[in-house]
Amino acid sequence: MKKIYILAGWIFLATITGCNDDLLDSTPYGQVTSQQYWRNGDDVVAATNAIYAPLLNEDGFAHTEYTFDNASDDMNRAGDHSDETALEMFTFDASNSHILATWSTKYEVISRANAVLINAPKVDMDETLRNRSMGEAYFLRGFIYWRLSLIYGEVPILTEEDALGQNYNKPKATLAEVRAQAESDFLKAASLLPVSYDASESGRATQGAANGFLAKLYVYQENWPKAIEASAKVIGNAAYKLADRYDENFALVTENNPEILFSLQYETGWTTDNSPTFYHTPQAFGGWGFHEPIEDLVKEFEKGDPRRSYSIYSPGDTVTRGSLGNTIFKADMTRVTGYAFKKYTDFTDAGDMSQSLNAPFLRSSDVYLLAAEAKIRSGQSGDTELNAVRRRAGLPAKTAAKMADIMHERRVELAGENERHQDLMRWDKAGLIDIAAHYRIARGPYKPARNFVKPKHYYYPLPQREVDLSNGVLKQNSNY
Repeated sequence: MKKIYILAGWIFLATITGCNDDLLDSTPYGQVTSQQYWRNGDDVVAATNAIYAPLLNEDGFAHTEYTFDNASDDMNRAGDHSDETALEMFTFDASNSHILATWSTKYEVISRANAVLINAPKVDMDETLRNRSMGEAYFLRGFIYWRLSLIYGEVPILTEEDALGQNYNKPKATLAEVRAQAESDFLKAASLLPVSYDASESGRATQGAANGFLAKLYVYQENWPKAIEASAKVIGNAAYKLADRYDENFALVTENNPEILFSLQYETGWTTDNSPTFYHTPQAFGGWGFHEPIEDLVKEFEKGDPRRSYSIYSPGDTVTRGSLGNTIFKADMTRVTGYAFKKYTDFTDAGDMSQSLNAPFLRSSDVYLLAAEAKIRSGQSGDTELNAVRRRAGLPAKTAAKMADIMHERRVELAGENERHQDLMRWDKAGLIDIAAHYRIARGPYKPARNFVKPKHYYYPLPQREVDLSNGVLKQNSNY
């Protein structure tokens, strides 16, 4: 059965660790002896499974990560928490609860990854399984450093050596150093991980995931040759081909198709009661109904683009709910905007909201568009990669595509997938748009004009609690 490995991770957690509240309260995994743990390959696999587990909680990626994209021009927070209002309106400060919660969760993942990297080499076990486990640990650590670099910019880097020496109170590394660590981890992961798995191991990191995130990292660094090279390892491999239909990426029966390079694996009753489905699904269907798309995003879709109806519930749409039959979607089923993200909602045969729906965090189509962007911005043609994505949607091809075409395509292809705000910020840094002017435009009653301050709002402040606990070692980000 799919996703079962997460449960094994929970058993491991109950055995050797509790929940860490902050960076300075980390479990010294490197000191757990072979008599207590790390006895055989099963222990290593269980420890590797446990690295994934924090990603699934609401402060990891189920909810908090999406609150950062509420700042984009695509959605309204549709929540009733003041800290989420502050994130959307750019009035947040270092005491914001989401800024603290996601920091703690991410460093927990790093701590667990370091434990595997310290101990797996010492265990008498199958070498192929050892390589896979270490590849997963490198990938997940790299993934977290990548996300930390986007959210905070400069953060402490903790590696195996720090865990062994219990050296957790470290100053910030530079942004370049944090991204170099992510790059190093992704490269090691790509060298160790398999291309794919059978269905029983769905959700584990693959070569495609590592190379896909490398492509993204290189685009952010504007290293076009490396971005094109890394993306080709995804695009040129049939194991990562685009799904035949866009909506296959957001349906229970096809959610682990080859296009899904990395997604968070949820299973009702086994993982958490607070999945992205729970936060995005309208209250009328059993969810909390946060993160609602606004009309400005709905209007961005071209006429006849099926991705609109696959991605967004609009008034008048038919919603099929298992044995409950069909329901007509109405604007008053939402909290605020009259729209909801369909791509995060599915139903059981009994008609209940299903929390088994996964949450994609990297798809091949994203990598296609990154490759097209890298080529266009380096003076080449990106038409082939761009049109592969458009062709899947049944849309006419572009000729001599420009960055405006890429900006449009990324907005509609990846709507609600936690990319838009980061895309706009990196395009601003490149001089392709003026994000401050862009966010000063009022986009209807549910997206008022907002004051984005450069460079302050490119990154969030470090959690003030962490700064205080460090006794002067950890310095707050500038402008906060």
